[in-house]
Amino acid sequence: MTAVPSAQISDGAPGARPEAPLTLDTAPPRTLDFRALFALWANLGVSLIGFTSAATVLGEPGGELGFAAAVTAVVAGTAIGTAMLAVAALVGARTGAPAMAVLRGLFGTRLSYLPTVLNIVQCVGWGVYELTVVAWGAQTVSGTAGWRWLFVLLAGVLTTVLTIWPLGAIAVLRKYVAVAVGVAMVYFTVQFARRGFPDPGAGNWHGFLHATDAVIAVSVSFVPLAADYTRHARSSAKAFWATFSGYTVAQVWCYVLGIVALLQSGGDESRIFESFTGVAAGWAFLLVLVLRETDQSFANVYSTAMSIHNLWPRVDRRVLTGAIGVLVTVLALQIKEFTDSYYGFLGLIGSVFVPLFAVLAADYFLGAGRRGWNLGQDAPARWSMLLPWAVGFAVYQLLAPSDIGGWWTGFWEGVQRAVHFTPQAWSSASLFSFLVAALATLAVTALERPGTAEPAGRS
Repeated sequence: MTAVPSAQISDGAPGARPEAPLTLDTAPPRTLDFRALFALWANLGVSLIGFTSAATVLGEPGGELGFAAAVTAVVAGTAIGTAMLAVAALVGARTGAPAMAVLRGLFGTRLSYLPTVLNIVQCVGWGVYELTVVAWGAQTVSGTAGWRWLFVLLAGVLTTVLTIWPLGAIAVLRKYVAVAVGVAMVYFTVQFARRGFPDPGAGNWHGFLHATDAVIAVSVSFVPLAADYTRHARSSAKAFWATFSGYTVAQVWCYVLGIVALLQSGGDESRIFESFTGVAAGWAFLLVLVLRETDQSFANVYSTAMSIHNLWPRVDRRVLTGAIGVLVTVLALQIKEFTDSYYGFLGLIGSVFVPLFAVLAADYFLGAGRRGWNLGQDAPARWSMLLPWAVGFAVYQLLAPSDIGGWWTGFWEGVQRAVHFTPQAWSSASLFSFLVAALATLAVTALERPGTAEPAGRS
């Protein structure tokens, strides 16, 4: 067995602070309490990307959502997306397995390699993007257009160090970083309020569900990472509620501040951080947020290593995280800007995981998971589970084709014409793909022979 049943999971040696296992076949220590997990997800919920993503909520200039509509979309989208995230966190706490190893129970070991490879690509891509954002923020704070290579290098080194001692990094987040970030967020909230908030009654509600969908996608992007951390939770209930509450509060706060900053900067996304540096001592508090952005790159690099562990379970985690940290840093030094097609590709990868999570949740709680999943190296292939995942993915792309190139968008627009379907304002790609994939999973599991999934890794 490469995933250890919860009964065999220890809390670590007395008097010593245990760290994450070096290989997949080692029992994970259960050291993370509610406060540690809350701090982790609260820090991940606040990001420089979150501020700039306010533009995706407001919409195109001239047709922006009203302030009340935008805030409502943020709250609704965060609650829905984070509920999915919290359920994934709960599964990780129950099984004690990393996120991609959990998928052995859903697909079987060999078939789980497919989503594992996709997650590796996603995590590396986001890791590169995060280092780029850190460098951009550092340049803004320092008031220079130069030294980008130095900022990327420093952020890459810090990221890699954090991944060598992940549980220690989470302890630092809980004790120090979360407090500093909270102070910075309160400071900017007060300063922005002094300038005056937008009229909540102005604007319109057209595009509300599209904005909600965009917020859901951001929360769901952490779903394939959640179990990598909550496998160390002391209880599944604490894992669920700490994840849900920490990430929800932080992301809503982050997005609302971003919306206000964007409106105060005249709606120009490229000038959004001028709202932060434009207040008294704003540069100092923005620096705090820039430094803590490395917890985003830390999460992506560490989860890349956890995903690779599903492929090669006995490789030392420190070797993996060190190599991945170097790779992400080198790529970030080479890539100075991201094209629209790159954003579209990351969106495509993200669309994979909404229906995938639906299949996982439906099967774990209502299907074969009730009998117990086999998370071992010998877990048999469950080819039938690929069908609801594929159907959910197709629904997502039918409603919102990813912009990765004219051929891809053209294909799905052709499918829309063939079935005489035109996406409407109410057609949420995330929600509809989730619902269809979940229902398809229940239909498939009803036809699946009992005993296909062998009990293991379930408490």
